[in-house]
Parts: sequence; structure tokens; C-alpha cells
Amino acid sequence: MPVTEPVTDKGRATRNRVLDAAAALVFEHGVAGTSLDDVRAAANVSKGQLYHYFADKEDLVHAVIDRTVQQVLDAQPRLIDLSSWAAIAAWFDDLVQLQIDRDAIGGCPIGSLAGELAETDDQARKELAAGFDRWEAPIREGLRQMQADGKVRRGADPARLATAILAAIQGGLVLTQTRRDPQQLRIALDAAYTYLRSFAA
Repeated sequence: MPVTEPVTDKGRATRNRVLDAAAALVFEHGVAGTSLDDVRAAANVSKGQLYHYFADKEDLVHAVIDRTVQQVLDAQPRLIDLSSWAAIAAWFDDLVQLQIDRDAIGGCPIGSLAGELAETDDQARKELAAGFDRWEAPIREGLRQMQADGKVRRGADPARLATAILAAIQGGLVLTQTRRDPQQLRIALDAAYTYLRSFAA
């Protein structure tokens, strides 16, 4: 948690500016490649302002995890309703288009943080796991609604299916990033969709 929670609009704006700058730098350079001086310069804040809201780099990184998870979810507005086959297909299309727009650079911000922090910072690992849980939740809910509507077989397990989908996304994003080819994600999502449809009622 930050040293001081901002109580004014100006304070909240300053803290958000620091967080946005830190999240962008970490996404581009990784945690190890981002220093507090880098963040301070990018956010245009003094050292005193930075330490007013964050005790140290570790404190800032944990806040960046939460911000990054929220940014990833916000970039997927279709998560609000995945209760039809058409909605799932459109969501998959959006994910691929996002990689096309990004020139297949960067991969998954949450996955990148996990790769860098999961084995060295157990608290960060737990926060990232919680982030993946937040991502899975609307997928599970959509599949449960489809099950209730008779679109998915009763014997299907929405939780397992949601995990399978997220695993396909993560694997597809890794291949997309390393091969600089959004079609790698397309292939993974097409396979995931075919697997999902095998549970159609």
C-alpha cells in the first residue's frame, strides 16, 4: 500500500500519474529495467512526491500490478457479457485485433510480470494470481449463464473451461510476441473456440 493515500484531487492525480508512468515503463522495460528515477522523470514528479505515496520500488511495483491488471481488463469491454457464442467469438476477434494494433509487441502485461516476479516475490505472485482470477471471473460467469440458458451442456465445468480459455490466450500471446505474428493468437483462440463448442448443448 502507498505510504499516504491521497485525500485531494490533486494528490490522486499525482499518484495516478506516477502509477501510469511506472506501468508504461515496466511494460516496455520490465521491472528490473525500470528505476525509480526513470519513473520520477516520466511522471514529472519530485523525489519527495514519489516517496510521499510509495515507500520504495517494491511498494510501487505492487501498485503497478493492480494498475496493470485493471488496464488489461479495461481493454476488453466485451468481458461485461460473454453469455453467447457470438459474444465469445467477438471477444476473441477483439483480442487478435489488439495485437494487430500493437504490432504484436509486448505480449500480455500480466503474464510478463508473472514471468519476472512469480519466483522472486511471493506477494507479487499472489497478486498476479488474483489478477488472473479477475480475468477468469467474467468468462466463468458467461459460461454459467450459457449453461443456464441451455447453450452449454449441464455436465460442462465453466471454471475449467475458463481456465482453458485463459491458458490459450496466454500461450497465444507468448507466441505472438516472440514471432511478432498476431495470427499465432488467432490459431490459439480458434482452437479454444472449437474446444468450447464441443460442450455446446
